[in-house]
Amino acid sequence: MVDGEGPEYESSWALGADCGVDNLEAVIKANNLCDDMGIDTISYGTTVACAMELFEKGKIPKSDLGDIDLRWGSAETVVNLVELTAQRKGFGNHIADGSMRLAKKYGAPELAMQVKGLEIPGYDPRGVQGQALAFATSNRGACHLRSYVVASEIMGFGLGMPMKVDRFEAKGKGVFAKMAQEALAVIDSLIICKFAVFAIGFLEMTAMLNGATGWNLGPLDMMKAGERIFNLERMFINREGFAGKDDTLPKRFIETPMPDGSSKGHTVKLSEMLPDFYRQCGWEDGKPTPAKIKQLEIP
Repeated sequence: MVDGEGPEYESSWALGADCGVDNLEAVIKANNLCDDMGIDTISYGTTVACAMELFEKGKIPKSDLGDIDLRWGSAETVVNLVELTAQRKGFGNHIADGSMRLAKKYGAPELAMQVKGLEIPGYDPRGVQGQALAFATSNRGACHLRSYVVASEIMGFGLGMPMKVDRFEAKGKGVFAKMAQEALAVIDSLIICKFAVFAIGFLEMTAMLNGATGWNLGPLDMMKAGERIFNLERMFINREGFAGKDDTLPKRFIETPMPDGSSKGHTVKLSEMLPDFYRQCGWEDGKPTPAKIKQLEIP
């Protein structure tokens, strides 16, 4: 018997389906161990899945594994590797480095499902073009919490209002990704739950902020604040060496059509969306232009 909170849906996917594990008790136990040890469940589960694929393709020799079973669906491995990862013991030492470094170490970097070193969460980007663009251009790497375009592509709403767009359409997704990234930058700064945007929009958020501070901001002021935050983050990562070359996705999503399901046959049309996104942002090759920096009054 395993007793504990959760797991929430991303953790269930990363520790379960992504690793081929259908044992719910094992998923709950692994989730609780990750929580206790301060390990992100999405990055951990996706990295273990990467290791399983590397092993399946003969990239990881059994001699590196000790008694770890890296075959798909091993519930015991998903549970046992948590503590080994936290303590950097045995094969857990390699899992602790994340999927990008793991796949590179074993000579198959294309098998790491990551952007800028951060593992992609449980939305296959081939089925949601706008979210794919958001993953590729996020300043911290693939993250659904920095731009949730999937809300309007799948669920049909966002920022407290109905907003439904074709999830397979690439045209026009630049503005959606930009708006979502800037809006969530504001929401993070307000320190409110992102699920709140399913019910309220910037009008309500601005009213709450003004009520708490005595300020007299309008929704457009809030949007400009989000744009400033997003651009300042981008300037920081530019300084650290990231640029347009890093606004990309694993080749699997761009070159290999979805094999089955409701998105069968689709790939990510990143080359169609990225130039428009940069135009919308006022960037060149993934960098804010001097004119954009001046416009936003960033010193």
